Amino acid sequence: MSSEDEHGDEGAEGAPAEQLALIRESVREAKVPRAKPRTWRGAALAERLPVARVLVDKGVLHLDRYFDYAVPAELDADARPGVRVRVRFGAGRHRVRDGRREGGGLIDGFLVERLDESDYAGPLAALAQVVSPEPVLSAELLRLARAVADRYAGSLADVLQLAVPPRSARAEKRPSPDPLPPPPAPGAGTWTRYEHGAAFVEALASGGAPRAVWNALPGPEWSRETALAVAATLSSGRGALVVVPDGRAAARVDAALTEVLGEGRHALLTADAGPEKRYAQWLAVSRGAVRAVVGTRAAMFAPVRDLGLVAIWDDGDDSHSEQHAPQPHARDVLLLRAALDKCGFLLGGWSCTVEAAQLVENGWARPLVAGRDQVRRAAPLVRTVGDGDLARDEAARAARLPTLAWQAVRDGLRHGPVLVQVPRRGYVPRMACDRCRAPARCRHCAGPLEARDAGALGCDWCGRAESDWHCPECGGFRLRAQVVGARRTAEELGRAFPAVPVRTSGREQVLDTVPGTPALVVSTPGAEPVAEGGYAAALLLDGWAMLGRPDLRAGEDALRRWIAAGSLVRPQDAGGTVVVVAEPTLRPVQALVRWDPVGHAVRELAERAELGFPPVSRMAAVAGPPEALAEFLATAELPPDAELLGPVPVPLARAGAPRRAGAPPPGEHWERALVRVPPGSGGALAAALKAAQAARMARGNGEAVRVRVDPPDIG
Repeated sequence: MSSEDEHGDEGAEGAPAEQLALIRESVREAKVPRAKPRTWRGAALAERLPVARVLVDKGVLHLDRYFDYAVPAELDADARPGVRVRVRFGAGRHRVRDGRREGGGLIDGFLVERLDESDYAGPLAALAQVVSPEPVLSAELLRLARAVADRYAGSLADVLQLAVPPRSARAEKRPSPDPLPPPPAPGAGTWTRYEHGAAFVEALASGGAPRAVWNALPGPEWSRETALAVAATLSSGRGALVVVPDGRAAARVDAALTEVLGEGRHALLTADAGPEKRYAQWLAVSRGAVRAVVGTRAAMFAPVRDLGLVAIWDDGDDSHSEQHAPQPHARDVLLLRAALDKCGFLLGGWSCTVEAAQLVENGWARPLVAGRDQVRRAAPLVRTVGDGDLARDEAARAARLPTLAWQAVRDGLRHGPVLVQVPRRGYVPRMACDRCRAPARCRHCAGPLEARDAGALGCDWCGRAESDWHCPECGGFRLRAQVVGARRTAEELGRAFPAVPVRTSGREQVLDTVPGTPALVVSTPGAEPVAEGGYAAALLLDGWAMLGRPDLRAGEDALRRWIAAGSLVRPQDAGGTVVVVAEPTLRPVQALVRWDPVGHAVRELAERAELGFPPVSRMAAVAGPPEALAEFLATAELPPDAELLGPVPVPLARAGAPRRAGAPPPGEHWERALVRVPPGSGGALAAALKAAQAARMARGNGEAVRVRVDPPDIG
């Protein structure tokens, strides 16, 4: 007896005998046999388009294809392309009853299309259930998801996990508001500060699809300028999408859009809104009630109708890189959308990444930059403190802050708040030799030494105490803090300026804004709050630690973080000053002094082209246990022009520490190999890696091998 029969008997226990007899007679006289729940055994099929092509939610590469199912007549009306369904998956051919395959476990999926007949010759299982009649997977979104999966050697199901948010039944029941008519075209506003800025806005308003890389001037005007570009796109009857790195930036663009467009014309898609509210906003976009979207990384897949503009702010921020498979980057997803939908594209930021410079270099996008006179008027004065200055200032060297920095703090506090950027949060510092600055490492495991609460040295990897350290490079015995944390810096500054309030902004508590009154604001990179009226001065401490990271992007990332902090400082004409503690001869420091991030990115691009590094080449990282990695590379049919680098050991992951994407489980020894191909072979590389991974999964090999295409951190 089915579960439906059981519930029916329980509900009729108190019914009269005549009513029970009538119910049984009606069932016996029914022309269509009653179907078994979820198997639909004996049920009639839909008269028209009786086959449903379904994408099952199995994020494994060897099942990255569509499966056909029969459509029962009772589900015909709701089984439309794009709806969520549940199907039986995994039934064998021997489990067939009345021409229907049965068995297998229930699994979620999306109905992709309806067909007259299937190209599969065997019996089909029936759709078990239409979860919701709401079509959430449009043809445009499916095409984009497939392009992203192919580019990143991933599965379509994994991409749709990122693209379509979890369902909320209550949100689906609520109707979305009626769409508003297009707003009037806005004026160019502060876009006139940029060469071709006004022409860019006019092109969007006239229905064009301009593509630009925008190097924004310092200051808070970037959010309103973004809103003006969105308003110009909406005025042409098209939609717009803006992706920003975090919720604070999203809130600023949200406020600017409300000011420029008014209420009800855009949706804010961030995780802070909660699942139900965010899904309701997403549905409003999918239904066409809202034509503009601003949001964080997940909004890159927002189903905006008649897309006219995609924009991304600060594409160098790590938050734009998705950590879940297949780990796409928001910039690349928006580039795919611009190509597929033939819409406008805007990549903006205070700084400039190498990828942005490449878009301009190959002619795909036009630069939106201000003249040097405009830059000098908007940027603060930048001063540097190098090793020579520290050597001549022994007191400041011992206290870690040079005299120039103290003077900048004192002068700035007379006029407003002062920002202090520290590369590390927290209190406990790692140590380095005081004489040559070589990192202090454990003699047993070569792990980094750090100063613990009691002042004793200990290894951050193996935990061993170190009581008799000396530098193997120069023989020195004195140690210094390699990077002093934000909390300790705040304590030191609080003692130096006892009458001035000290605020901290970091991972535990990120401040959005601070008043324009005198105060010291100690922040880690990326957590700097906006000061009312701008900061009077900024100190960028321990620049050598940011530049010394073993990463290809160390210089680019350090410059991006410095410029982001300096952009919050008042212009030079208003007394704004930035002091950076770093060697002034280094290229990123010189780019900061000249406020020329574009020139720095162009020179970096030229060097990477000479060395064959991304983004000039396409690259994939493959990591896993040594035996599994060797087997994978031996079986993968890589393109003929592929170059294999490595493999090399991957640093051990500590138990309890945050794991980076692609890092091995704690305690496991992994190796990593890099596969590099020239331009034009990226698609072939992704296809070869995907095929090798799918074959490995189909064989059931136990040890994992992780593949990441275009990893942002390659060492």
